[in-house]
Parts: sequence; structure tokens; C-alpha cells
Amino acid sequence: MRRKEIFETYESEVRSYCRSFPTVFTKAKGSIITDEIGTDYIDFFCGAGSVNYGHNVDYIKEKLIDYLQNDGILHALDMMTEKKADFIEYFEKEILIPRGLNYKIMFTGPTGTNAVEAALKLARKVKKRENIWALMGCFHGMTLGALALTSDRDSRRGANVSLPYVTHIPAPYMFPNLNTIEYMETLITDDHSGVEIPAALILETVQAEGGIHVFSEEWLEDVRAFCDKYDILLIVDDIQVGCARTGTFFSFQRANIVPDMVIMSKSIGGYGLPFSLTLFKSELDIWTPGEHNGTFRGNQLSMIAAKAGLEFMLKNKIEREVKRKEKIIKNYLETQITSINDDIEVRGIGCIWGIDVKDENKALAITKQCFDNGLIIERAGRKNSVIKLMPALTISDELLMKGLDIIKNAVKAQ
Repeated sequence: MRRKEIFETYESEVRSYCRSFPTVFTKAKGSIITDEIGTDYIDFFCGAGSVNYGHNVDYIKEKLIDYLQNDGILHALDMMTEKKADFIEYFEKEILIPRGLNYKIMFTGPTGTNAVEAALKLARKVKKRENIWALMGCFHGMTLGALALTSDRDSRRGANVSLPYVTHIPAPYMFPNLNTIEYMETLITDDHSGVEIPAALILETVQAEGGIHVFSEEWLEDVRAFCDKYDILLIVDDIQVGCARTGTFFSFQRANIVPDMVIMSKSIGGYGLPFSLTLFKSELDIWTPGEHNGTFRGNQLSMIAAKAGLEFMLKNKIEREVKRKEKIIKNYLETQITSINDDIEVRGIGCIWGIDVKDENKALAITKQCFDNGLIIERAGRKNSVIKLMPALTISDELLMKGLDIIKNAVKAQ
């Protein structure tokens, strides 16, 4: 049986990315992924943001191999371990404290949606309110609590049950003449709004799956002030756009705000290993022991890789490198891509950008041609009409430009 036929015969129809990239991959290094017949592909997808520092980083790999060869404990639930202590200490001293942040660290189940669920549960417990506010255009996960936040219709339909206790607020880019802060304030102060005051407002500072919409620093500052005024917890979902993707380790740093909770996953795992954190201010830590748990919240390899990934990020000044690459990408898209068609719009920050071609069929054809020409890239946004650029933060200028040229040629062909 041919390799691809194995998946088509035995794997569930729920599979998705393999339909966009129909080849069998065997290895990856840096920004190159190689399939079983030896074809190399430039990676502008990064495991949906799970490998910000590229594939198989030697610095991280060596630490993982060393730990395995010395029979280090792999599974420990939430017991105290040497490597967990190492991660906590490094994260506090090198990431949180230098950024003026004072958070307790909660190790949740291994995926981002686990961390979202923990944040929702804790917010409701702290404020003793059921409702949560989220923004239209957001994506927060696929388990029922997180899915209630997620706004795209197809994802929500997959639940086949009602998804209650969430109110969706128009995102600030949706209606030019609508002040979303005033809108939210009206929902609270108008006794005929029909909307309950929430325990929390959750948002991504850059809506990634929503089509690469970057919220302004001023709007983020106003949201922080709004939440303070009405005793609402502000939760920032940094699962996809954190870990230096926007040019600062936390995506909200550019606005000089401090969320009450921060959710991290994907590249916090350092090496593509599953790892998730829910961070929150110490006064919110009203959990009782075991009130929220999970069998795989103590993955030692993930903690080793996470610490090594942070070390790698800081030693190689990745935040500064992202800001440098941002200028390259922005200049290329604005001079080489938008000139192809007046309808094309580009948006982004750091090393996450979107090319909105306003047509789902055209976007699909572009990404297919990109793949045929050796570039892995995905779509996002309403009707998947946005080409989503998410290269490794460590990608070489040469490969970055080569990938951008592949995109340009594919856009021109449509």
C-alpha cells in the first residue's frame, strides 16, 4: 500500500493540514521540511506557530538527548522535579521579572485549549460570574469552553451542542464608525442591553486565524482601562502570537499593558513539544489542590525544551531579529505584492503577516501553487481568503526572500 493511501484508508476524515500539503514528510531542519522522495519545502507555517525557532534546533536537541540518555524522569504529573524547578526559576528571572510581570504559573494539560479552559474556569470562580466576552474573528480552541469563545461558524458547528455563556463583541476593525470600547460600556450601563457583565474579556492582540488583524496599542490600552473600570479580568491569549512572534516575547508588551491572565502554548514548548501555561496575578490564585488537573501537565521533556528555547531566544536576540525581519517582509509585501492587484490588502507585525486577496478560491489556488513550487503556507480569515505568512523567526534572509518570491509568482498567476 502506498504511503498516502494508508492515511486515506485508515485515518479519520477529520484530518486537515495533510489535505493542503499532500506529501509524506520525513525530516525537518531549520526552515526546511523534506518529504520521502527528497523534495525540500520552505516552511512559512511553523507548525501553526509551534516551532518559532525553526525545526530541530541543535541547542535544544542536545539537552533533550542528554536527559533521555541519563534516564531522567519523563512523567511526573505535578510532582516536584529538578527540571520543573529549573524552568520555573528561569522563566521568572529571565522572562517575567525583567518585563515587570508578577504571575503565578499554572501547568495545564499539554495543548493551548487546555490552558484556555483553565483560564475560563478560574475567571468565573474569582468573579463569581458566568459570562465571558470574546471578540468576533477570534480563535481560542476546540474544546467546548474554548470553542464557545471561538467565532468561526464551521468550528462552532462541529460541537453539535449549544455553546453558552459567551458574548461576542465586534472587533475594532470590523466597523470603522463603531467605537468598540463605548459599545462594551453601553452593554454594561444600559439596563436594556440584555447582556450580563462578564467575568473576563479574552482577546488575541493579533487575530491570527481571524485574518492577521493587529490591534492598535491605543485600543489595547483603552481595553485595559475599561476592564479596570468595570472590574473585569483581561485575558490575553498569546498561544500563537507570543514567544517573540510579534517582536517582543509577549505580544502585549508594545502597548505597555499588564493582563490579569496570559495563556501560552505552541512555541513555549521550545521544540514543538506539547506544553501550555496559564499565567495569572497572584491574588487570583484561589484554586484548591487538584481542582483543575491533567495527566500530562508534568511533561519533563517539554520543560527542558521550553527552558532551552527561552535561552536560545535570549542569547540570539530573537526579538531584535524579528523586528529586523519585519521591515524586510513589510517592504516586500507593500512594494511587490499590493501592486499586483488593487484589491489586495496586507496586514501584519513582526513575523506574522497576511495577504488578503478577498477571494477564497483565489487564496486556495495561491497556496496550492506555492506548495507545488516548494513553499508550505496556509490560509486564514473570513472564508480563508487571507494568505498567512508565519516563517520561523530564525529563517535566513535568503530563504525568506525565496519564499516571498514564490508567493509573488503565485499571486501573479491568479
